[in-house]
Amino acid sequence: EVQLVESGGGLVQPGGSLRLSCAASGFTFSSYAMSWVRQAPGKGLEWVSAINSGGGSTSYADSVKGRFTISRDNAKNTLYPQMNSLKPEDTAVYYCAKGFGEYDYWGQGTQVTVSS
Repeated sequence: EVQLVESGGGLVQPGGSLRLSCAASGFTFSSYAMSWVRQAPGKGLEWVSAINSGGGSTSYADSVKGRFTISRDNAKNTLYPQMNSLKPEDTAVYYCAKGFGEYDYWGQGTQVTVSS
């Protein structure tokens, strides 16, 4: 059974940093690209970033470029985004998803709230 479990969300002040984690199981993690997708209150899903299977290639939405860094540890089957210089508009539920562009599995999401 494929499982993606996000953790690390919470409340952070504008300008602060947060690191999320996504623990993967039930598939060969190192063989698949992975992505982060978010959903702000009252809005649709927004793709945030993606990383290829080996971790050597990454891509970012313009809204987070230069502030977020996606990475993965294939030995630990874990996906991370390091989120810096957070803004109130980054407030959302963050999901990790298996794949890039098309996603066949999603985690349950973790809430990130950026507020003073």
